[in-house]
Amino acid sequence: MLIERKVTVLGAGIGGLAAARALALRGAQVEVIEQADAIREVGAGLQVSPNGARVLRALGLGEALEQAGPRAEAVQLVDGETGQQVARLDMARLRPDQDYHFVHRARLIDLLAQGARDAGVEVTLGRRVERVDLSGTGARLEMAEGADLQADLLIGADGLHSKLREALNGRVAPFFTHQVAWRALVPCAPDEPLCAQVFMGAGKHLVSYPLGRGLRNIVAVEERHSWVEESWSLEDDPMNLRVAFEEFCPQVRGWLEQIEQVNLWGLFRHPVADHWHGVNSAILGDAAHPTLPFLAQGAVMALEDAWVLSEALARHDSDESAFAAYQEARRTRCDKIVTASSRNARNYHLKGAQRAAAHLALRTASRFAPERLVGRFDWIYGHDVTAG
Repeated sequence: MLIERKVTVLGAGIGGLAAARALALRGAQVEVIEQADAIREVGAGLQVSPNGARVLRALGLGEALEQAGPRAEAVQLVDGETGQQVARLDMARLRPDQDYHFVHRARLIDLLAQGARDAGVEVTLGRRVERVDLSGTGARLEMAEGADLQADLLIGADGLHSKLREALNGRVAPFFTHQVAWRALVPCAPDEPLCAQVFMGAGKHLVSYPLGRGLRNIVAVEERHSWVEESWSLEDDPMNLRVAFEEFCPQVRGWLEQIEQVNLWGLFRHPVADHWHGVNSAILGDAAHPTLPFLAQGAVMALEDAWVLSEALARHDSDESAFAAYQEARRTRCDKIVTASSRNARNYHLKGAQRAAAHLALRTASRFAPERLVGRFDWIYGHDVTAG
């Protein structure tokens, strides 16, 4: 049960803030501990698909989501070199009851942070956890500033390098996927189509969509052998991105010419954690199941986790049974999404005869069986964790 229960959440990101509000709304006394000195988000845009939007609405944040970013109308697959359409998934027409949103990460963080504070959550900034000790009867946090903390109930939403994940599973080295990604923002006219466009090329692809408020999101991925630091804040020369995609169509090159600042990071595969919970503690989001960005589900999976975990803790008499139910409900789905996301990158990067055959199949399906094409993703987007 959660009434008056003291809960400590590590990390003021999307998953941590969503979990904090969900737990507080169910009666818990929640404190979020964040190592940064301010709640802010590097990176650029993200997509909130219907399965994530359902969680935000259930948390009472549906109106804030509507204001944070535009509703998406379609997904368009494009031959990157020629600029010709390969396929179009008309989500507004084929799934009118489902809402897809394009949102700047900072706006999503802001609405979740405000939602958490409105629910009574205390957010403590500038405190860094060096280590989590689970060897005793509870979770002990060894803080960089000294004065260790004892957590009655600890939720680890502290991302790829989670201290709680390490305490539960030990250190497991990720492996480089031989792919790197650039992120950038460029200006966007208010009347541009609300469509996510995927420009596919041999060994690379670029995704772009409008974020509202005059901004367009750019994510470009290239296969390469050289290693790049796994960081969202590593800056690169925009010219390197332009050169990498110089054979792409004029529309893409025009966007890239407008980039003044770009971030670059290496894409690494991390295994889904074997153990999601321990003594009075559990992990969620990237701490439990880091994923590559090729299905736009990283943030959404964290939202789903937050809801399921808070529901389990509210409904079960013991933490142990709640945590077990949470992992059982989430593990298979998250593992499947992580695997599907990894495969999606290969589909975008086909070469030669394989590429021609795949594009022909997509064109045919888009023209004659669009419902079937969209339906391939119903297992992701149609899922509703708030339904119980």
